[in-house]
Amino acid sequence: MDFNDTPEEAAFRAQVRTWLEANATAKRGRDDTFRAGLSEAEYLAAARAWQKRKAAAGYAAIAAPREMGGLGGTPAMQVVYSQEEARFLTPDRVFEVSLGTALPTVAMWGTPEQKASYLQPAFEGDHVWCQLFSEPSAGSDLGNVRTRATREGDEWVITGQKVWTSGAHFAQYGILLARTDWDQPKSKGLTMFILDMGLPGIEVRPIRQISDEAHFNEVFLSEVRLPDSARLGPENQGWKVMLSTLMQERFSLGENFSGDLYAQIIDLAREVEWDGRPAIEHARVRSGIADAYIAQFGVELIVRRGMSAISRGESPGPEMAAVKLVGARAFQTGGALAVELGGAEGLIAQEDLGPEWRLPQLLWISAPGARIAGGTDEIQKNTIAERVLGLPGELRTDRDVPFRELEG
Repeated sequence: MDFNDTPEEAAFRAQVRTWLEANATAKRGRDDTFRAGLSEAEYLAAARAWQKRKAAAGYAAIAAPREMGGLGGTPAMQVVYSQEEARFLTPDRVFEVSLGTALPTVAMWGTPEQKASYLQPAFEGDHVWCQLFSEPSAGSDLGNVRTRATREGDEWVITGQKVWTSGAHFAQYGILLARTDWDQPKSKGLTMFILDMGLPGIEVRPIRQISDEAHFNEVFLSEVRLPDSARLGPENQGWKVMLSTLMQERFSLGENFSGDLYAQIIDLAREVEWDGRPAIEHARVRSGIADAYIAQFGVELIVRRGMSAISRGESPGPEMAAVKLVGARAFQTGGALAVELGGAEGLIAQEDLGPEWRLPQLLWISAPGARIAGGTDEIQKNTIAERVLGLPGELRTDRDVPFRELEG
């Protein structure tokens, strides 16, 4: 395992850094944020403009083949770019699903017509995509998907509900997992579709989070009609398509869990006073900071391990499940420590305390959700136990039972 850049990666990193320095503003401190003061509409416009500028420079879809509108580079080059861009003030989170999971799935499973229609416009920022997988009864276990797709001639009629869909309220398209055969077992009889979010019968309801943000949505589908040309991959093979989608998330290594939390906790511990002296002089505070550092550094090493695998042309292994498992917990405990440092004042809104409190408070409030989204802690533990440690798998008595019987 080699944590250093290859000569090619180092040269690409220098090229990317030069371009970013000429086209973006470097972050100066922990309170720097591109989003400050912008409405959602203004932020979306800025994100689209930035994506279009990246596309013109060849950085919009680095790992995608040139014939699909990409740069024709490697996944490792994409990681290098993401790491470098994180040092600059740029709009984020708008195209994460598009570029991280949805479009790679279209590139892998789409027909030539689908690739020609959807990839290039999305790479250039014209379209935003979302991922319609989770449902009220199918979160960690997507085999429980109940959204129904019934074939009528050359059309599919889709009815059901999705939830926790990031960006659905501003997305133009989405990849949708639906059940097309109820007589097959739960992980079979599923089909993937490309969904135009503007079609009749689609209602999107943003979910207001405890952090006062609204990234997630409920999506209700009432007899939405799709042509068979919107099917992505073979009929009743949606489970296989979905697994390839989730595998793409392992390449999103540039945005890891380390961030600026550790540095922010140290700064806050130096600024606030406990018993008339800086909080950082208290043993309990130093111990908490050490715990946060160890967790973050452990995640960093796993991320580097994954990047080393990518550099060799391999896929990161199942041990990447530990990134989310350890990282989400580190966010939660680190955020709690940061808020505790402020005492009673730490509970006052950051608009009143100052911008340096934005990240700690956001992490403290939203980190519990990070332990659920994208697979719960228990799912990550199962992955590590079965696929890393080689322990016996859980008994799954419903594996071969027709889904219609499970419904009864």
